[in-house]
Amino acid sequence: MSGDQKIAFFGGTFDPIHQGHLEIAQKAVDQIGLQRVIFIPCRRSPHKPDAPRANDTERFEMLKLATENSPWAEVSDYELKRDPPSFTWDTIKYFKGQLKRNSPLFLIIGFDQWEKLSHWKNIEILALNVQFIVVGRSKQPRSRKGFRAHFIEGNNPASASEIRKRLKEGRENRWLPQKVAEYIQKKDLYSPVS
Repeated sequence: MSGDQKIAFFGGTFDPIHQGHLEIAQKAVDQIGLQRVIFIPCRRSPHKPDAPRANDTERFEMLKLATENSPWAEVSDYELKRDPPSFTWDTIKYFKGQLKRNSPLFLIIGFDQWEKLSHWKNIEILALNVQFIVVGRSKQPRSRKGFRAHFIEGNNPASASEIRKRLKEGRENRWLPQKVAEYIQKKDLYSPVS
């Protein structure tokens, strides 16, 4: 990875990745002037009680399929190779060590996570190393002292839990990228018996 690039990290379970995720990343590229967005699927989020339905390999493959035509996108399996849970500050520390010092680093998060930052592990360390890109639907996120943040409006209704519910019920899913939908069908993911 080269220096002098604006690089954002976009973590999550991506169970599955959907059009809403891609729209958020594209808006961040366009509005912040990012050169790269690194999607980082986590093995197990410390903020979610349940394990992802799709396994690590399947979620990683879906991310690669969804981003293959986006020249600014990269998918990393860094957190998938580590013991869970995944802590964002630790991941950023790793990537920062791989980059040149002058690369501005950003972290894409949703409004709900912005409101829960006090529950994140070592949030002060994270705040020193990244600028936050906060995506909100209708509410404008409030500023936080000591945190550098950019606010982007995101109103895509896509939801991974709703997608999984629709797939389980055999209903159509318009929020999935075509290749991801085909992969899910081929692997029979999220069906009642999976």
